[in-house]
Amino acid sequence: MKFLSRRAACGGLLALAVTIAGGAPQAQGLRELKLSTAQGPAFPLGRAGERWAQLLNDVGKGAFEVRPYPGAVLSGRDPQREFGAVRDGAADLAVGSALAWSAQLPAFGTYVLPWLASEGSAIEALANNAALRDRVAAQAAQAGVIVIGVAPLGERVVATVKGGVRAPADATGQRLRVSANPLVIETLAALGARGDAMSLADAQAALAAGTLDGQEGPATTLAVTRIAASGQRFVTRWGAFGDVMVFAVRRPVWDGWSIEMRAAARAAAVEAAREADALAREDAAFAELTKQGVTLVRLTAAQRAAFRAAVQPVWSKWTATIGAEVVDLAQAAVASTAKP
Repeated sequence: MKFLSRRAACGGLLALAVTIAGGAPQAQGLRELKLSTAQGPAFPLGRAGERWAQLLNDVGKGAFEVRPYPGAVLSGRDPQREFGAVRDGAADLAVGSALAWSAQLPAFGTYVLPWLASEGSAIEALANNAALRDRVAAQAAQAGVIVIGVAPLGERVVATVKGGVRAPADATGQRLRVSANPLVIETLAALGARGDAMSLADAQAALAAGTLDGQEGPATTLAVTRIAASGQRFVTRWGAFGDVMVFAVRRPVWDGWSIEMRAAARAAAVEAAREADALAREDAAFAELTKQGVTLVRLTAAQRAAFRAAVQPVWSKWTATIGAEVVDLAQAAVASTAKP
């Protein structure tokens, strides 16, 4: 997703709004379009979804009304099933995580292969690579979901009780709370760790009982839940998963839109991603974690390379599923950001 200036994006939306509104019939009961997000507006993903809905309503006034449904309620409160909710019609639009959606369409795993994109610049390179986006979007389209934009979401980290995770051996034997995502669980298993999906309440009880060693997730989530209070005083920026947000529309909805409306939807996605400012909000969350008494550990390139080598079986499995040519595009995009 290429990022235009805010003035250019807003100006384009205004012009398109005039075009679309001028030709749209005024309906007494507007058709509702359901927009799914896994998080609420307090988090970057949820904020992007909320703002996209607002912008779409501005340009589509008189034709439909987009209503956000945060918390993945349209997919049984399971972000891993959100892509299927759009595909099957439970949702009409969504702003989702490539990591979560890889559970139902492995092509999204291209963006989040372990230790592929460990820095913000690499995540941006993946999100902005048109060739990669087109290849992944083509597979999504075959399933009935139109990907109209991809934007950086940020890195995921690991919070632990007994110190940072600086080497693969440090992960061995650790039991961590994770999302029920195959790629995350398989990656931890390759390191000799155990990933368990559980509620926050169950995780806090397990931490108190000493049967849980920490959790994996975005810094924004860890900061909001004040992890230090439950004994997780170390956060390792280990670079395992850099994630992107995906803007998508159910094919029958997309097919029913005019060329102008499609252009407006794309422009609105660009603006929504810009305003969500995910990378900056994740950086702010790290500062907040430090204030809460958490020790931040950031790995060197050599340390990250050791983890990457340790999970080669995961790479091999997912590359075979996704397609080597697509994975090569992702690696080339990241390599373009490497400093000489």
